Amino acid sequence: MKISNCLTLAAVAGFSVAGAVSAQAINAAGATFPYPIYSRWFDSYKKLHSGVEINYQSIGSGAGITQLKEGTVDFGASDRPMTDEEIASCKVKPLHFPTVLGAVVVTYNLPGLKQDLKLTPEVIARIFMLKITKWNDPQIARLNPGVKLPNDDIVVVHRAEGSGTTFIFTDFLTKTSPEWQKAVGANQSPKWPGGLGQKGNEAVAGTVKQTPGAVGYVELAYVLQNRMQSAVVENAEHQFVKASLESVTAAAAGAAKSMPADFRVSITNAPGKTSYPISSFTWLLIPSKIPDAKKKAAITGFLKWMLNEGQAVAPQAPLYYAPLPKSVVALETKQILQIQ
Repeated sequence: MKISNCLTLAAVAGFSVAGAVSAQAINAAGATFPYPIYSRWFDSYKKLHSGVEINYQSIGSGAGITQLKEGTVDFGASDRPMTDEEIASCKVKPLHFPTVLGAVVVTYNLPGLKQDLKLTPEVIARIFMLKITKWNDPQIARLNPGVKLPNDDIVVVHRAEGSGTTFIFTDFLTKTSPEWQKAVGANQSPKWPGGLGQKGNEAVAGTVKQTPGAVGYVELAYVLQNRMQSAVVENAEHQFVKASLESVTAAAAGAAKSMPADFRVSITNAPGKTSYPISSFTWLLIPSKIPDAKKKAAITGFLKWMLNEGQAVAPQAPLYYAPLPKSVVALETKQILQIQ
């Protein structure tokens, strides 16, 4: 009886080792903007498909694109579309797959202030250019009549590395502030005039939360999860709109109707009275040719799952992402067939 048990255990152990050896490991890196939902997705997919493990490094869009170009990851992730030059420098052309929609939120730390501050694009630009340095500056006060603003210094916190979140934020300001457009422009790594640089949405959110008087920009999920204060931002229709699933979905509505074939699109400062103006798609960057058949099957299998079952969890707490429009899902499903 004991011998039989030992043989049974040995057989099970042998099966486990074989399963571990045959497991398909996928390495990916990039954006921190969608990290909360990517972490959930990759964990859920592993539980459903024990032979597939996706290891994701949340290191920023710029670093993710660099690693994709260098071939050190199986796919990348970015909060901004790759440029023509970046695509041309890749050994294998990458395909853009939008995954969800999110919002970049202007978050601040003003203890005791119960109202949401209203901010225009021009005022936001001047704050991050260090031209508005006090919270009770007349330019902020005019937008918030009746709000008792403190005479505190504004501590600007921004991303320190190449960041898709930064690109979304600066893309919005470039479209809406001539002063910002001339001095800084849209860039994943702009020349900041000052402030505190932090790596990743997590670090920016943490620094703002721990620093009275601080202001920064992070993805909506980080604000909601950490119960942080956030600004109500003026949109293209001169309406002040708070970031939410509904206002992000409204911003995406127009883009879905005229989505370019390669999915590289900006929806910042979108039209519509209820549109949140600093909204964006975020993308997975998948090589169009994957020679390893098992790896190709694992990646395309995940993409199909992400576009269907994965979308259902996007709006749930504590993630708070807007799911893709159905028309975009249909187009992406067809694009999966282009992966060779």
